Amino acid sequence: MPHPLLTAPIGATLFRLAGPTTALMLVQVLVAVADAYFVGRLGMNALAGIALVIPFSTLMANIANGAMGGGVAASMARALGAGRLDDARAIVVHALGLALAFGLLFAALDRFAARSLFRWLGGDGDALAQALGFSHVWFAGAVAIWASAFLAALLRGAGDAATPSLYGLWASAFYIPMAGVLTLGVGGWPGLGLAGSAIASLVVATATALALARALLDGRLGFVPAFRGVRLRPEILGEILRVGGMGSLTTITANVTAMLVTGLVGRFGVSALAGYGVGARLEFMVAPVAFGIGSGLTTMGGIAAGAGRWRRAIRATWVGGATAFAVVGLIGWTVALLPDAWSRLFTSDDAVISVSVAYIRTVAPFYCFFGLGLVLHFASQGAGRMAVPVAAGVARLLVATVGGWMMVHHTDYGLAGVFAAIAAGLLTYGCLISGALLAAPWGGRESPKGR
Repeated sequence: MPHPLLTAPIGATLFRLAGPTTALMLVQVLVAVADAYFVGRLGMNALAGIALVIPFSTLMANIANGAMGGGVAASMARALGAGRLDDARAIVVHALGLALAFGLLFAALDRFAARSLFRWLGGDGDALAQALGFSHVWFAGAVAIWASAFLAALLRGAGDAATPSLYGLWASAFYIPMAGVLTLGVGGWPGLGLAGSAIASLVVATATALALARALLDGRLGFVPAFRGVRLRPEILGEILRVGGMGSLTTITANVTAMLVTGLVGRFGVSALAGYGVGARLEFMVAPVAFGIGSGLTTMGGIAAGAGRWRRAIRATWVGGATAFAVVGLIGWTVALLPDAWSRLFTSDDAVISVSVAYIRTVAPFYCFFGLGLVLHFASQGAGRMAVPVAAGVARLLVATVGGWMMVHHTDYGLAGVFAAIAAGLLTYGCLISGALLAAPWGGRESPKGR
């Protein structure tokens, strides 16, 4: 019997799969705004400190939820689309083992490398101390963050986007007041500064992971996982790691881009670094919107690919890509028209606001291409075709960083030139992924019913 998602209407199915996750991601945007507000109340050094950490914390979160998490979801979707129930049960066990391993790896990397990396990016003094105060706490709980991400990915891959989104909404509702109190304090207690925000993140990640584990044991995947008698199977690990590893390369490339650009901006002083951190938060806020839409395509594309329904996978991908282009573009252009109001949500320092406004006016109008490319990236995970997204990520890296370096060292454009190079990188990224899919659509052995 074919999987129900193979016969349901594409638009309605994508809305059902992407809707809950997108709603959660929009709430996460509000959470990020609240976080930025709390950090802004701590002063310029805290803003500069969190700007140093964001590329690394975002790296892990994006790999856990989008790259490796996408590999987990895609593997589950393809197994269920092909009717391989025993493989689906094995994927659960292998995914949890990988969550433990990756969580420990990132905790170790933070402990031994964070200080040197933050200094390389230009951090020193109180800004460096505050960055380390956040980083050492947040990464110490990395296993909980990875477990939460992979458990949610398993449910999404099985076609249940509502359960992880519902738990995520509850977690967000608890996180905001908890982070506010722990970061800024209450009454006569001064709070814990940036470390308070990290502690709040770990509390809600742990609670969410426990709730999602309970959902799996209750049969929300369409079956009850079996943990006894499941042996290590290299082909299962290979399937997850092949797609997740390629996705991780893209994620790492994007974060290397952010780190190198941060280094270029840091040459212009603390005010420039803080202003860039305020402006660049917009990119980290629109990315979750694209993730919400893309996660639905990972499931739809994976199930269709597992069943050999390639034409259906491609049609669904273009529907999702067009939606992301419109929604993310609307957000980008709206903020680009009101850059001063956006910047003043997070700081009142005129020098910081000036840099933030310059960044937003130059880069935000091109977020539509970023959203398009990111959604097609997630769709490619479901299809198991990741070569083009990796190449597009490298192209973005070269355009943004090499272009920015040339602007700084060989022109008089300075910081404005760096921002222009960032915008050109986003344009390159979206056009390469969409253009490649137009020129050479995915294909394979098509099911007789593959329409």
